Amino acid sequence: MRPPAPRTPADTATDPVLVLGAGPVGQTAALLLARRGVPVLVVDGRPERDAVGSKAICQQRDVLDVWDWLGGGRIIEEGLTWDTARTFYQGHELFSVRLPDPGVSSLPSFVNISQSRTEEVLDDLLARAGVQISWGHEVTGIDQDADGVTVECATPDGPVRLRGSHALSCMGAHGGVVRKALGLDFSGTSFDDRFLICDIRADLGDWERERRFYFDPEWNPGRQVLIHPCPDSVFRIDWQVPSDFDLEAEESSGRLDARIRQIIGDTPYEIVWHSVYRFHTRVTDRMRCGRILLAGDNAHLVAPFGARGLNSGVQDAENAAWKLAYVRDGWAGEELLESYHTERHAAALENADVTSATMRFLVPQDEAERERRISVLRQAVTDAQAHPDVDSGRLAEPFWYTGSALTTACPERPFGGRPPRGQAPAPCPGVILPDAPVTVAGRPEVKRLRPLLREGLTLLLGAGEGAAGEGGGARADREALRAVVHATATATGAAPAPVTTLYLDDIDTTGALRRALTPEPGQVWLVRPDAHVAAVVPGTDPEAVRAAVRTALGHPATDPVDTVPA
Repeated sequence: MRPPAPRTPADTATDPVLVLGAGPVGQTAALLLARRGVPVLVVDGRPERDAVGSKAICQQRDVLDVWDWLGGGRIIEEGLTWDTARTFYQGHELFSVRLPDPGVSSLPSFVNISQSRTEEVLDDLLARAGVQISWGHEVTGIDQDADGVTVECATPDGPVRLRGSHALSCMGAHGGVVRKALGLDFSGTSFDDRFLICDIRADLGDWERERRFYFDPEWNPGRQVLIHPCPDSVFRIDWQVPSDFDLEAEESSGRLDARIRQIIGDTPYEIVWHSVYRFHTRVTDRMRCGRILLAGDNAHLVAPFGARGLNSGVQDAENAAWKLAYVRDGWAGEELLESYHTERHAAALENADVTSATMRFLVPQDEAERERRISVLRQAVTDAQAHPDVDSGRLAEPFWYTGSALTTACPERPFGGRPPRGQAPAPCPGVILPDAPVTVAGRPEVKRLRPLLREGLTLLLGAGEGAAGEGGGARADREALRAVVHATATATGAAPAPVTTLYLDDIDTTGALRRALTPEPGQVWLVRPDAHVAAVVPGTDPEAVRAAVRTALGHPATDPVDTVPA
């Protein structure tokens, strides 16, 4: 059963959602809202796009999946895929890790591509979607009432007041005007050591497939160096440097060239971009205040080791977009927006916890931490059991909403906790569903599972009586069960939210999904529009299906509902 196609923004004459900030998080949010038929207005205080430097470079598969659904496959095509992370201590290679490939996906685990190029691709998609960015609109104030949000902007032509139904603030770390207006705290930790970034263009051979992390190399004693490959023979090198590091003096004295030569030898190179930055860990106390949501660096800052900054910001955008669209369309109440805060704030706290542990290992804060770091690194040279304790950053991963109010727990499929680095948890309620090739009757354009899931709520049924090849009566019973499950789900919400109900064995062309999920006959896997499993319930229990769908939309599970056909 195919849900209706997304409406275009022109179909809706109501106030737009105001997206504040045109970085990748704001761009993604605007595109997702427009794709779901929500009118959008994007504003940014800068006079124009300032596309310089690599900035955030490492994009995780589930983020690439969002951009691919929006038409941004060029990011994947142009990005450089590295598949091995190598870690060194002084003159020893401690270990190398191959990136995991759970399920069967046509997308790489990661690609490296500069943030500036990503922004160019997303700008093109915004233009094609008819979404305009109003540059030179510096947000100076924000207020809200029962009906909407008012944003005040300073522009070259004078002050402007903008009106929207909701606002999504993606203004980055310096968007304090919104946090201040809402009375939000943004406390946290700052690290004294700086990090020097150099993007260089050079031919370094096999290094283009590897991320290299050096602890205490002879050419940066007592500190770290990280090397990432990027497209067009560009390599990003990050040196940990003292707090008093002077980039201008480093260049003029020739020490910067010496730093680079210590790594690449006599290989010719050119510097594409360089900068010095300081790390912070901060999380706001609220990511939703009424009709105003905060996303990305405007809500949380973490160290980049593990690439959890931009990746988590895009996951904020996806979480916010489908919920804003559902609330505006009347398919859910405003309480669904509160789940944005609870889910994404929990994700931000976990990212802060993971990256803070990494930073304490990289930049010890006291003698005990320094002694532990040295002990672990020395032991890891000869003892593989010490390798898990060497912390160069846990790579970005989707957050698992196992404790969310939108998730219905399944006692037979409990969440086993955070898995070891490089592994994904077994599918269960709250976990993002692995991608796989699929075919859907009458829909030749559907090649993968994830784009299908993003169309609305999806119910995937385990094989029931009357599988393919069995008699007509059995097939009729099988179709009857699917019809009842679908009718139950569509009668559950306050309005006809899009619902797709399919048997797994009808669409799973390779068997990858059935192997990953191991569904019981007639079992229903309810999946949200952001591909996270909301529930696993028996399809023969209409009350369980009804309650799970209502819960996934933020409705009380026991509220009166429409009558479901028997």
